[in-house]
Amino acid sequence: MTSIGVITFPGSLDDRDAQRAVRLAGATPVALWHGSHSLEGVDAIVLPGGFSYGDYLRCGAIASLSPIMAEVIDAAAKGMPVLGICNGFQMLTEAHLLEGGLIRNDHGSFICRDQKLRVENASTAWTTGFETGAEITVPLKNGEGGFIADAETIARLEGDGRVVFRYLEVNPNGSLNDIAGISNARGNVVGLMPHPEHATEEGFGPDTALAMRNGTDGLTIFTSAIASLVSA
Repeated sequence: MTSIGVITFPGSLDDRDAQRAVRLAGATPVALWHGSHSLEGVDAIVLPGGFSYGDYLRCGAIASLSPIMAEVIDAAAKGMPVLGICNGFQMLTEAHLLEGGLIRNDHGSFICRDQKLRVENASTAWTTGFETGAEITVPLKNGEGGFIADAETIARLEGDGRVVFRYLEVNPNGSLNDIAGISNARGNVVGLMPHPEHATEEGFGPDTALAMRNGTDGLTIFTSAIASLVSA
């Protein structure tokens, strides 16, 4: 059976939720520790949300230097699917696995809301279960979620189709071009600010009135990775 590792850092908040999402998707979750030098033979990796190291210095900056991240960087270079959620997205940019960076929300406040997204790229390892242009709803919670990059990088991400998710209706944090998630050039590494692990069961998750319809929008991200691994 496919195994997906979820790395816990000091201050991780959503690692158990990510493990549960992996299990619901049909894979075996493997708990990994930031101080380890082994990925335990897993097939894919999730860097979960939270407040690693209390968000000191810069969000994700200290975590990106954890011993296990050397293994993640090496595995990503070899094509292993890697997903960074919220704080995990911040780690991926700090580790230079993804371009750009994340800064304080433009309104200066922490935000928690159900967020509508558009899937802009359905060909990454984590989005093959979607149709391009699909609109999904996934919970969002962040204080430093504003995606930034220089104009040349933004143009490259847009031109190469590496914007994977885009905010719809409301830009919750001032992200440039309403960018909610991006990928690397190969498409095996994806980072996004919203939390798909909180939208994995019918009847729960985003907007109670809509839960039976889109309560599993986030689960497709995890099942996509499993399908990509199987097909590979």
